[in-house]
Amino acid sequence: MTSKQRAYLKGLAMTMDPILQIGKSSITPEFTASVDEALEARELIKLNVLNNCLYDPKDLAETLAGRTHSQVVQVIGKKIVLYRQGKDDKKKITLP
Repeated sequence: MTSKQRAYLKGLAMTMDPILQIGKSSITPEFTASVDEALEARELIKLNVLNNCLYDPKDLAETLAGRTHSQVVQVIGKKIVLYRQGKDDKKKITLP
């Protein structure tokens, strides 16, 4: 992903609300499946890491990206943005 594409996705994610939250139980197989389904449906998702989570958001983002075959767009504070190109052309986000 180029820096121009990453900047475009950051701009899109800025107006989004987090759809999933990572809490005390961290990343379970069920949570990974939920992230995978959300990426399939939306391509670009924002996650929120709660204060009771013991792990670093950057480490969590890399782990989730690896398990879901997605890319980390950005990690700011306790917010994570992930992107995975969809298979359906109708819902596709066109990158510059």
